[in-house]
Amino acid sequence: KDNGRGIPVGIQPKLGIPAVTVVFTVLHAGGKFGGGGYKVSGGLHGVGASVVNALSEWLEVEVCDGQYRYYQRFEHGKAVCDLKKVEPTTERGTQVAFKADPEIFTETTHYDYEVLLKRLREQAFLNAGLKITLRDERDDEPVEEVMHYEGGIRQFVEHLNRTKTPLHDQVIYMEGSRDTSMAEVAMQYTDSYSELMLSFANNINTTEGGTHETGFKAALTRVLNDYGKKYKLLKDDESFKGEDAREGLTAIISVKLQEAQFEGQTKTKLGNS
Repeated sequence: KDNGRGIPVGIQPKLGIPAVTVVFTVLHAGGKFGGGGYKVSGGLHGVGASVVNALSEWLEVEVCDGQYRYYQRFEHGKAVCDLKKVEPTTERGTQVAFKADPEIFTETTHYDYEVLLKRLREQAFLNAGLKITLRDERDDEPVEEVMHYEGGIRQFVEHLNRTKTPLHDQVIYMEGSRDTSMAEVAMQYTDSYSELMLSFANNINTTEGGTHETGFKAALTRVLNDYGKKYKLLKDDESFKGEDAREGLTAIISVKLQEAQFEGQTKTKLGNS
């Protein structure tokens, strides 16, 4: 459940059905297609909501647009009722409930709380000021975690270093933008021998790296070498190697791009499916 503007409920001209129904039943119908609905997006193909619906035994969506509450139910991906105007309300936002189809997910339909917690905490860190609440009501005693970090990725670094000894108190933070793209970096050295670097593009963890991660590594090594030589900390024939520059470093690199490319990961996912 969110408190956004609510998925649009007006009739989609080409298909003649409400936009919220389109979102949950038609592939490639996301807001990023044809008209700049989003500045940046992590989704690639406009299939997120419609695929969740298709793989669910049932799915129910409620939308509040500040005037009315609307409701629609789907079973096995197909609408079993038209979008209904339920009652007047001043609330805004969308609520989605769904049950994974056990005939499709034959191995398990059990949700791992820790997996969800890790991913949602990442999102809260990557979007400074966003508040996400995860509540698990499956046991007698509900478990709830509220994630809200005004410090964004700076607090992400502090969280990752909570069991380490930092070599400097302040997390180093920098950000910049060009045209429609922006980047931010948070980093802190610790007394650890290993490095921990996490990179993200449009809030998606780019585990296989990419140009944003490669560029950061090269720039860090170059800057440290330039500084060392300028202030005579390195001899003329000495220089830091990349692994030297990153020893004990914890770093978060986050870029937001209008046309993000996740080529390696996309091929893997399509191949597996």
